[in-house]
Amino acid sequence: MDSQHTSRRSILALAVATPLTVGALASCGSSGPGAAKAGEATIWYLSGAPQETIRQNAVDAFNKANPDGKLAVTLFQNDAYKTKIKTAIGANQAPTIIWTWGGGGLKSYADAGQVEDLTSWFAENADLKSKLFETAFAAGSVGDKIYAMPCETVSPIVLFTNKAVFKQVGVSEPTTWEEIMELVPKFNAAGIAPFSLGGQSRWTNMMWLEFMFDRVGGPEVFEAVFNGEADAWSNPASLQALKMIQDLVKANGFINGFQSITADSNADQALLYTGKAAMMLHGAWTYGSMKSDGGDFVSKGDLGYMNFPSVAGGKGDPTNSVGNPSSYLAISSKATDEQKTIAKKYFKDGLLTDAENEAWIASGSVPIVNGIDSKLGASDDAEWLKFVYDTAANAGNFAQSWDQALSPTAAEELLNNIEQLFGLAITPEQFATNMNAVIGK
Repeated sequence: MDSQHTSRRSILALAVATPLTVGALASCGSSGPGAAKAGEATIWYLSGAPQETIRQNAVDAFNKANPDGKLAVTLFQNDAYKTKIKTAIGANQAPTIIWTWGGGGLKSYADAGQVEDLTSWFAENADLKSKLFETAFAAGSVGDKIYAMPCETVSPIVLFTNKAVFKQVGVSEPTTWEEIMELVPKFNAAGIAPFSLGGQSRWTNMMWLEFMFDRVGGPEVFEAVFNGEADAWSNPASLQALKMIQDLVKANGFINGFQSITADSNADQALLYTGKAAMMLHGAWTYGSMKSDGGDFVSKGDLGYMNFPSVAGGKGDPTNSVGNPSSYLAISSKATDEQKTIAKKYFKDGLLTDAENEAWIASGSVPIVNGIDSKLGASDDAEWLKFVYDTAANAGNFAQSWDQALSPTAAEELLNNIEQLFGLAITPEQFATNMNAVIGK
């Protein structure tokens, strides 16, 4: 994932332009901010409200309960963090606990021997592992080994609808891909765009491919790409999914000029809640901004939401989801035994506590904790939060966003080719050829 994609994820809110040191930060000296006082471990977190406060409060509570084994926190703005962590790891000056998005970035750390293998530790702490969504572990693993602790919240990609527009046109919400294609001409005839899309941002288009690959061919199709199998993008299911996406583009399924609309400005969301578009495929993190910016759109019940519809004859489980299955924390293999012990204690006792979970729920998010749905009823957004919980907890497979799962090189090539695919500048076959060339890079 590169910097221009950060605003879509609630966990990646940006706040300051330089690192911000807070709490019981160790004196850095000449060894840099990865260093710690005796009896302390270090953790680097991302800044930005409200997540920053929730993270800091969790560390403060842990430190109060563990005065002889504290965590020293350094907060970084997103882009600054990505640069700093690469430099620190390369110089063997990483913090004890490393924030990671999992996927391709974590794999590079694991392949280089820079992060601790936590597989046996999770086996010894089976009660902790069973507490968390099972689907959260895939992106924190490399092969059959766990290298990162899943934490915080889940954000699936969701198909949103404007119920008032559906009522106006006299049609029902789709349950299959075939019904989606039947709705397209009906909405166009009514002067309403079938789908809003911030296509200039590119990663918004990617969400369509993620679901189409899954619904047509199942999660194995992209897993073959992630595992570096030669010509994996040329799978017949891949080519079929790519063609179906272009069929939707050719049928004017997306709002006119979608390639000049940005998601970072929330313009795509505005098209949905103002009734200029009937549907939008987007992340769960957009719910809060539609609630705050869309007038009474959410409060009066005009916002609909569902998991992505099935495809006739498709191999994918209709319960499968894609998006952000979790956030992740890894432990530096270069940390001392004392620091590793503090980190593991924080993983077990300091994360996803009752107090932290309540704070995440109050922020409009769903913690990755089995049974947390029993705590959601008191929220004003209870129905929405329950939907997010059910989508994540019951997913047959929860795939990580592709631009996070792949290496930075492959992710950038992917986004470039997706832009051309949606612009009808390349064929599905050309897309596959271009992407096959960067498999494993």
